[in-house]
Amino acid sequence: MYAAYFGLRQEPFSIAPDPRLLFMSEQHREALAHLLYGVQGGGGFVLLTGEIGTGKTTVCRCFLEQVPAHVNLAYIFNPKLTVLELLETVCHEFGVAVAIPAQRPATVKDYLDPLNAFLLQAHAAGRNNVLVIDEAQNLAPEVLDSCAC
Repeated sequence: MYAAYFGLRQEPFSIAPDPRLLFMSEQHREALAHLLYGVQGGGGFVLLTGEIGTGKTTVCRCFLEQVPAHVNLAYIFNPKLTVLELLETVCHEFGVAVAIPAQRPATVKDYLDPLNAFLLQAHAAGRNNVLVIDEAQNLAPEVLDSCAC
C-alpha cells in the first residue's frame, strides 16, 4: 500500500531490521567500528549497549555483512535458552559436530569438549571465532553463571 502510493521500491516498514536502511549516525559508525576492531583485535569481548530502538540489532546485522573471511561466526538471535540449548546452538552455528551417547541424556561436557577442540584448532589455523548474542540481556542468570566457567 505505502510502496505504490509513495513510489517506493520496497515496503517501508518491516519487523526484521534491514542494514541497508540504517542511517549511520556518528554513534552507529562508532559502534560498528568497535565491533570490527573487536574482530581484528585477537580476543576479548565487545559489548554493544543502547536504549530500545536505537539500532543495535541493525548495527549487528551490518557488522555481520562485513565480517572478514578469516572469521568463524556464530550468531544467536534468541537467547532465551537453557545452558544445554545455548551450547547446542553455539556448536550448531560454528558447525561443530557433537556426538551424544544414546544411553544417556546430553551433558554440558558433551558440547564443551568438541567446542573447545574446534576453537583451539581454529585458533591454531589463524582463524578468529566470533560469537554474537543479540538481546543477550535476556540470557537467564543460570546460563550466564554456567558460561562464566
